[in-house]
Amino acid sequence: MKVLLVDAFPMVRAALTGLVEQHFAGAQVQGVDTTAAARAALAQGVPRLVLLDLRVDGGFELLQQIHREHLMLPVVVISGSDETEDALQAIGAGAMGYVPERSDLNMLVQALQLVLAGGTYVPQLKPRAEEAPTAASAAPALPDWAELPLTPRQKHVLHLLTQGLSNKLIARELGVSVDTVKDHVAAVLKALGVNSRTQAVVIATQKTR
Repeated sequence: MKVLLVDAFPMVRAALTGLVEQHFAGAQVQGVDTTAAARAALAQGVPRLVLLDLRVDGGFELLQQIHREHLMLPVVVISGSDETEDALQAIGAGAMGYVPERSDLNMLVQALQLVLAGGTYVPQLKPRAEEAPTAASAAPALPDWAELPLTPRQKHVLHLLTQGLSNKLIARELGVSVDTVKDHVAAVLKALGVNSRTQAVVIATQKTR
């Protein structure tokens, strides 16, 4: 498995390379420190996965380009931010995973496993300012998403999306066809006013905090 790692810091590249090679048998990590070098590497051959630090100069534009030119190539963003808006921006540009640098190593490995399996990964992020809990509402609540305009079945589908399951695995879990799952997912996206399943996962994640 070929992995392209784009990060400006040599120590970070070394640490991430060692982590990937340790947990993914046969992984070959190519580390680069600029977007120009990343584009040159992509021109030589499309990897199985891209790890991208958006703080690299031109990193966001590179993410958008990968999404345009290599739609099926999963990109996991490694970010210094755990703000919801930053995650939504990265996901909207095509990222399939968003991992704040504060995350522990196990979380990063889990994120890569989910993305490589065709799922998406978004951790718990800081709630938006207008969604900050008050003292009266700070107690944890079950993820029933009562305030979301979804049917019980759509909420079940959304819950499975937050687990990183692909359409095929959701179909198996629900005992329905993949086409039926696609219809449910499309309905969830429409109801939430988002364009991708990953954006739906971000919204669901915030509603469970």
